[in-house]
Amino acid sequence: MHIAALLSAIGIAAGQFPASAQEKIGNIVEFDKTIHDFGDVMLSDGPLSCTFTMKNISEKPVVIYNVVTSCGCTDVKWTREPVKPGASGTISAVYTNDEGPYPFDKGLTAYISGISRPVILRLRGIAHEKQLSLEEMYPIRLLGAGIKSLDLKCGNIEQGGSRSDKVHIANITDSPIGISFENVSRGLSMKVSPNPVPPRGIAELSYTVTAQKDIWGRNLYYATPVVDGKSSDRQISVYAFTKDNFSKLSAEERAEGSRPVFETNTFTTGKIKAGEKAAAEFPFTNAGKNDFVIYKADVDRAGTEVSLPGAVRTGCSGSIGLTVDTAGMPEGEMLVTATLTTNSPTRPIVNLFLTGWIE
Repeated sequence: MHIAALLSAIGIAAGQFPASAQEKIGNIVEFDKTIHDFGDVMLSDGPLSCTFTMKNISEKPVVIYNVVTSCGCTDVKWTREPVKPGASGTISAVYTNDEGPYPFDKGLTAYISGISRPVILRLRGIAHEKQLSLEEMYPIRLLGAGIKSLDLKCGNIEQGGSRSDKVHIANITDSPIGISFENVSRGLSMKVSPNPVPPRGIAELSYTVTAQKDIWGRNLYYATPVVDGKSSDRQISVYAFTKDNFSKLSAEERAEGSRPVFETNTFTTGKIKAGEKAAAEFPFTNAGKNDFVIYKADVDRAGTEVSLPGAVRTGCSGSIGLTVDTAGMPEGEMLVTATLTTNSPTRPIVNLFLTGWIE
């Protein structure tokens, strides 16, 4: 069956899956979605269009100054007049869908008054040249369901907020199936719609990660799918990175925050023998007006020991230590990255690099 016809058969036209959860940005505007997933489409479908709706939730008019596309394959139009409090404006995009049978992910960068950082909107999907079966499009089996990947991403989240995304999940059987979830990590919610999923139909799997006050930095959240009352032997994982939220701080409050000044962000050990431990120190001074606190350090090399200072007062110094066990690492260049999540408005995330050469 043609992909578009397949979607139409279950009452969902291509590119018209239900929108993701609304997302507030800076307590100024609220978008109905920040990602539009067209899902699986055919090159023969031609150009694909979508619209993002932005509601003004502030007390002053909001202006969309400009919207920049990531490539010439996407055309964009937006509301030019000021959007009054309580009213809504739109950003509409058309993707040419002529770049070949590949996954696509196109960005729109919107510059909006009252918001210090640009808002990133995304158009994504997978274009196919020939018709594919559900089994080919959704190769990973979860009992009677099929999915493209068990590893999902939710991006960066600020404390006090949440972030949502969605993927598609298929019913590869000839009967309706109900999908729920168990053993769901704290802070994660997942929902399938429509549910039950029609026979040989496609549904939307939406997921939301809500920031938890005791969870910082890089984390994986998990959920076990339950299909028609039977637990799958496979888990779905969702990646998210939680950082501090400084959106409500005034410019003066930001200036009075902590500010770490590192002597260097890179430490080179030189040549070392395989199996030896590589150690590095990263000294810094807190040049801010409040204590500097490191909430968490994430390292991309298992077995790395990290030593962190406690709260570092203004004008005082501290140091971060890294010790890497090189046993089992291949010969050649070594690069280990530590990512610090901090309370600094100017440096909420700090990356430190330990490099060397293993002989």
